[in-house]
Amino acid sequence: MNNPFGVLEFLHWNHPWNNYKYSSPAHWQKVIKLMKEAGVGWVRMDFLWQDIEPKEGKSVFDKYDQVVDLLNKNKIHILGILNYGVEWAGDSKKWNCPPKDNNLFVKYAVRVIRRYKDKIKHWEVWNEPDSGVYWSAQDGLKSYCALLKSVYIAAKKVDPDCKILNGGLANGSNSINNLYANGARKYFDILNLHFFETPLHKGGIKGVSAYTKLARKIMVRNGDGNKKIWLTETGCPGVKRGLKTGNWWIGKNPSEREQASWVRKVYTELLKNKNVEKVFWAFFRDCSGHWDNGVDYFGLVRWDYSRKPAFKAYKECFNKWKKGKNAKN
Repeated sequence: MNNPFGVLEFLHWNHPWNNYKYSSPAHWQKVIKLMKEAGVGWVRMDFLWQDIEPKEGKSVFDKYDQVVDLLNKNKIHILGILNYGVEWAGDSKKWNCPPKDNNLFVKYAVRVIRRYKDKIKHWEVWNEPDSGVYWSAQDGLKSYCALLKSVYIAAKKVDPDCKILNGGLANGSNSINNLYANGARKYFDILNLHFFETPLHKGGIKGVSAYTKLARKIMVRNGDGNKKIWLTETGCPGVKRGLKTGNWWIGKNPSEREQASWVRKVYTELLKNKNVEKVFWAFFRDCSGHWDNGVDYFGLVRWDYSRKPAFKAYKECFNKWKKGKNAKN
């Protein structure tokens, strides 16, 4: 579990809205083989409530059972995200609507944790709850922290050895402060952050490093200095020369070579910080027309599974880390 190299990948995607990204076990096998080659030690993936409990009381685990078994067989650890709403349990039909009754979400979370407790030990409660894109009822994390507390208490009863992460925070230091201000300190084991910067900004890597150090200061100020930080989303596009697509949200799309250079900088700089335990690149594989802009090209491999320069850079960083670890031993 010491491997700090993770990726975010949507292995559960087999829906029209994602162009059926993983429509068969053959696709999982192909991408997991590439993950092994690159040195990936951790996969962050969703365990969607709407997939698992499409109707109240009805459980559907087939797809997730297969993915979990494949990753376990290949000795790749899982950070499972318990997330998003279901139509029957929300005040609206939107997927990003929090449950009208937290107990409904807790029951789903407990069911998932119990099923996989021998195979998965790390769970994240929701994704980016400080963003209106993913949590529609923004209130400074008050309602989210209530949900986090309920899930934490229930999860520890089911599996005392599991580790709970807060939903990755996307909006900087204010969100970290809100997490503590709302009394969540005792209800997560690892601080989970998201941070994006463009490699096209001169000195941008200093901003990434500075943010994790600022987060650490906030943790210490709140008596939480013993916990580690996981950066479970960071990345940038790598768009092949001549390919026409809209820019990502930070600005101009980096090229594939610029993306590879950024991979090296991110892992080299962040892993110098002893308080940053894991870094997850978003994503492992490109998407196909999901975002219709540079975000579709965040992958280390292309949609057709061909390796990008960023794949080689990631693999080199892993091998360098592994060599250093072996030298210490």
